[in-house]
Amino acid sequence: MELNSNFKERVVIQSDQLEWDASPMPGVERRMLDRIGSEVARATTIVRYEAGSKFSEHTHTGGEEFIVLDGVFQDEHGDFPKGTYVRNPPTTSHTPRSQQGCTIFVKLWQFDMNDRNQFSKNMASELGATINGVATAHLHHDEREKVTYSQLESGATFTNEDEGGIEILVISGSIIEDDIRMNKGAWLRLPEGEHLRVKAGESGATVWIKTGHLPYAKPPAI
Repeated sequence: MELNSNFKERVVIQSDQLEWDASPMPGVERRMLDRIGSEVARATTIVRYEAGSKFSEHTHTGGEEFIVLDGVFQDEHGDFPKGTYVRNPPTTSHTPRSQQGCTIFVKLWQFDMNDRNQFSKNMASELGATINGVATAHLHHDEREKVTYSQLESGATFTNEDEGGIEILVISGSIIEDDIRMNKGAWLRLPEGEHLRVKAGESGATVWIKTGHLPYAKPPAI
């Protein structure tokens, strides 16, 4: 399966308008944003766990990172509430579940295969000082990519000129980019060479951003 697999094209998706598709596990549904591959795939997805649902134990051969958007995600490493950013690098394994239900934004098979840095962070607690209406948390940075979380006050302007592509998820509130309003759940991917300039809506916004990673995008090595 290929979905939004041309990384030289701009893609914007209002994910809240997508239907939920069933996954192979009962009680777990997903909204696919980009994908190369079948069930083993380089993928960016929003996944919803019903209360009491779970996945079988599995190993993340190509790594996994995710944000908890709602509820509490659980596995043998702990309980991860809304607002948590988690990186499970290649070779790590777990048995995901959610007793109360949760929604996560997850990316698979997008790690440096030599990365072994496993961690979780409360994104809001990592925020720095507010400058010109924007406070930013630096979540992860290596030779291939940079991952941040930003809180924008109402009407604040936010720019990013990092090279190597830009990807942004609106976690709360809204932003306006190129005259397009993107509300909670909206996902934008800009190809290498394009820069980001957005303005926060009247209620402000929180956003997750990854940059620099698109030159490394390729199918999973199976």
